[in-house]
Amino acid sequence: MAEGLRERKKRETKQRISDIATGLFLEHGFAQVTVADVAEAADLSVNTVYNYFPAKEDLFLDRMDGVTQRLARMIRGRDKGESAAQAVLRGLRQDIGAVSPAYGLMDGFDAFMNVIEHAPTLKARLFHVQQQVQDAVVATLREETGAPADDPLPLLVGGQLTWVENAVVGYITRAMTAGGGATTVSREALVLLDEIEELLSERVLTYAVREG
Repeated sequence: MAEGLRERKKRETKQRISDIATGLFLEHGFAQVTVADVAEAADLSVNTVYNYFPAKEDLFLDRMDGVTQRLARMIRGRDKGESAAQAVLRGLRQDIGAVSPAYGLMDGFDAFMNVIEHAPTLKARLFHVQQQVQDAVVATLREETGAPADDPLPLLVGGQLTWVENAVVGYITRAMTAGGGATTVSREALVLLDEIEELLSERVLTYAVREG
C-alpha cells in the first residue's frame, strides 16, 4: 500500500528527531544531552519527542527493531534445500561483502561506538537487544521445524547462530574503532566467517533444512 501523507510526515518527523539527537549525542556525549535539549533543537515539545521515542536510549538506538529480527528473517527466507545456518552465513556474507553500514562498515562508526562506550544505559540496551536476537532466532527455529517446547535443539542451534553474528560484529567493531577502513575490514570479516563456518558442527550446519 502507498504511504499516506500523514504517515510520511510522521516518518519524516521521527527521522528528523533521531538525526538531531544523534548529532547532539556525538558532539556532547549521551549523558550530557537531555530529552529537553533534543526537543529544543528540534523545535518541538518534550512530550512530542516522547511520543516518537519512549526512552532517551531509543533516540540513539532507533533502528534496533530491524536488528532484533535480522537473523530470524534470514532463516525464514532460506532457499529450498538450505539449512538455517547456511541461510545465516549466506546473509551475513552478502551484507558484509556489500560493506553494509548496518554492520558498522561506515565512516564515523568509531564515534558512534564511543558514545555507547561512555553510556552504561546504552550498553545495557545493546545487551538486551542481543538477547532479543537470540529469542527471535529460537522462536523462528521452533516454528520452522515444528519442534516441541521441550526440545532443546532450537535453543542450542539458535545460540550458536546468534554467536556467529555476535562474533563477526564484534570483530568489525574492534577493527573499525581501531581505525580500519570499511572495505578492508569487510574483506577481513569475510575471511573470519569462513573460519567460523569450519567451527560449526555438521549437526548445526544441517539443522532446519527447507524441504524442496
